[in-house]
Amino acid sequence: MTDDNSFRSVFDGETLKGWNAVPRSYGTQWPGGPHVLDDGNFPPDYQVHADAHPAKWTVEDGALVGRQDPPGSGYGGYLVGEESFGDFELVLEAKPDWPADSGIMIRRRPHSWEGLQILLDHRRSGSIGGYYGNGIGAFHAVPFALDAAFDAQHTPVGLREDDPATSLEPFTPDKRAMLTRSCGIDEFLAVWRWNDWNEFRIRCVGDMPLVTTWINGLLVAEIDLRTLDAPHYDAEAVHAILGSRGHIALEVHDTDKRMGLDRWGPESACRWRNLRVREL
Repeated sequence: MTDDNSFRSVFDGETLKGWNAVPRSYGTQWPGGPHVLDDGNFPPDYQVHADAHPAKWTVEDGALVGRQDPPGSGYGGYLVGEESFGDFELVLEAKPDWPADSGIMIRRRPHSWEGLQILLDHRRSGSIGGYYGNGIGAFHAVPFALDAAFDAQHTPVGLREDDPATSLEPFTPDKRAMLTRSCGIDEFLAVWRWNDWNEFRIRCVGDMPLVTTWINGLLVAEIDLRTLDAPHYDAEAVHAILGSRGHIALEVHDTDKRMGLDRWGPESACRWRNLRVREL
């Protein structure tokens, strides 16, 4: 646990004060690029239904809890912090169900989907601690891919490395190459706590930031948005959209045709607590 008294809480443990729930929405994959909803993976009336079924956000036992609403509806949403931050460190604890495709967004725009997502893809072929460029390049910069390990009754009991032969979202070396630093999967599996709380520490520094993620004290991944080399990524165009400050947001993913219930289980939830920020 981080106990530095220079951190301050951004969640009071009792209410949603300081946070706004918004429905799931999409935009272009990168500045000037194609719109996500035009890729054939969504129905034409997606946004109408998404607006009618935003995620449900509650406070339970001192934790923020996000669920699809109603459970199994297939539509998600975000909980967006009202404050904006430039250079900062964020510390929080997360406890996701299996499967639950979630994330922590930073430098997010207040009224649109653009920002950098720290992945909490606790689902088949997911990754945790890496990055996705929401609307800023659609890059998937991750150090590994994960799946659940199952017991004889086919109950998930922990995490393991994803099997490339059956992967829904295959890991490739070029995804790791987008990171400036990363850990190995065995190191990650040694520190991850199944069905328990895991501490994330996220450090974001710079106009086009260097972003580092630690989980339970382990450096998992780091990305430099100044020097990132990825298809469709243009640092100058991205900076024009994101600026030097942005919001923190938590995600409940929708359920799409490609992954179905492997992305978010009908009764799944993700929980967050002890959210603290230190401005740098």
